Amino acid sequence: MTKMVSIFTANGYIHAVGQALQAEYGLSDLVAVQDSSQAAPLASGNSLIVDSRGILQPIDWHNTSPPYLLSSPLPFRKETLLGLIFSQLDNGEKAWFYLEDQPSLQFDIGIMNRLRHGLQIRLAEFTEIRDSSGQQPDFERYRIQHNAAIMRHYGYLDKEAGFQMVEKYYQQALESAPNAEYRAFTAKHYATLLLDGGALPMAENVLENNIREAISDDAKYGLKAVLSNVWMKQLAVPYDPALLAKLKDTLWEALQFFEANGRKAEAALLLMDAAQIANISQSFAEALGYITRAIRIFTEEGLEELAGNAFLGKGTLLYTWAQNGNPQFYKPAIESYQQALKVFRQDVAPDVFADIHHNLAVLYSEMPADNKKRGIWAGVASASFQEALNFYTKEQYPYEYGMICNNFGNALTKFPLAVHSDNYEKSLYYYQEALSVRTPQYPYERAITLLNFLEASWNVSNHSEAFNRERYEDMVAKAQEVKTLEVDAEMLREADNHLEMLEQLKQVAEKA
Repeated sequence: MTKMVSIFTANGYIHAVGQALQAEYGLSDLVAVQDSSQAAPLASGNSLIVDSRGILQPIDWHNTSPPYLLSSPLPFRKETLLGLIFSQLDNGEKAWFYLEDQPSLQFDIGIMNRLRHGLQIRLAEFTEIRDSSGQQPDFERYRIQHNAAIMRHYGYLDKEAGFQMVEKYYQQALESAPNAEYRAFTAKHYATLLLDGGALPMAENVLENNIREAISDDAKYGLKAVLSNVWMKQLAVPYDPALLAKLKDTLWEALQFFEANGRKAEAALLLMDAAQIANISQSFAEALGYITRAIRIFTEEGLEELAGNAFLGKGTLLYTWAQNGNPQFYKPAIESYQQALKVFRQDVAPDVFADIHHNLAVLYSEMPADNKKRGIWAGVASASFQEALNFYTKEQYPYEYGMICNNFGNALTKFPLAVHSDNYEKSLYYYQEALSVRTPQYPYERAITLLNFLEASWNVSNHSEAFNRERYEDMVAKAQEVKTLEVDAEMLREADNHLEMLEQLKQVAEKA
């Protein structure tokens, strides 16, 4: 899809803008010039305003460019306009050429380009030129503080910028913002920093305070979209009905606004959240509908990674339903995860690649099938478990390693009987591996694996009919250990049942 730039200009400047575009062959095909008296300027990074004030950059509520602010207004010159247009078209070489006699603007365009492409920014370079805001006019002082926060928050820097330093610049920018609209723009990104840092109550407070101000709908719903992300992070079992209710309302409001204004990608992101809320409310068909719409939008917009995330979410949704008594969802869950693997390849996202293979392994091992197919799925499941364990090693990721080993052990107990080996014996090995990292520090997880080990031990083939005292004593020790852990009553009853059965086995053996 060819990128376009929109210029909104007053009558007196339409001719001058048109003449400037003639300087480059074919440029007018990439720029839509509109009369600002007939069409309101878009709040997009792909837009410019040209009028009696000069050249202005609208606040980018559409998230099309890095949230870095240029001086405003800029004097109207053909070279300035062409430099900005080529910057928005992502042609840095041409932008640099047209702005060669404007080093300050050239510098800002260069920083935006580095933010856009994840190129390294030398912190000293930015500090030397941009942090000396002593006698700057009001907007310029605000702009420098906002940009100092943005660059440190989102930039790939040559040295680390601490959270408190970034927060300081955001707070200074909020205090010096020239109006509520710019304050809301800074607040959106400050709240995102707080959200990522886990400061959820503070992020919520920043957003709600700014939503109450007299701001545009673009600003209001931009803030509400971030607020819904904050509330999503606050969701925990048992779910708070009041939080769920306001989340649904806010998501629906923002979703309607984004859809009505053609902001498809942002609407699709909200659809993914809506799917999660519907799933929590056990509205399974509704959840599936939302996430399927999100996948369609991301695919149509060519947003491959977001489509991969949506396929991953859909796979997890179907996986959950399949494990809750809906076997018809096993196959679609596998298909969704396989689509996600096309995006989250091992060389690109090894952790996500491993997580997907772990989920696939469990699905393959649990999916209902006849014995012939179960034998095939067993081999595929084992390969996927190994892929997961290749990344989540015992040394680097002990918790994840224990979870995967426990699930591998469970899967082995479901596989068809092997001709040359004992699946139950193999499962005991993986349970022992899980127990080596599921220490009493994780009582619930350790109890689960201990009980799984006990269940599998009853099915292990013995080489003789004689009483296996070593195995008996090991099982007794593991059952007794469950009773020492802080776990629920059902687990304690299960441990008691094993101890009773073991006592009966011992008595029978002694009588023999």
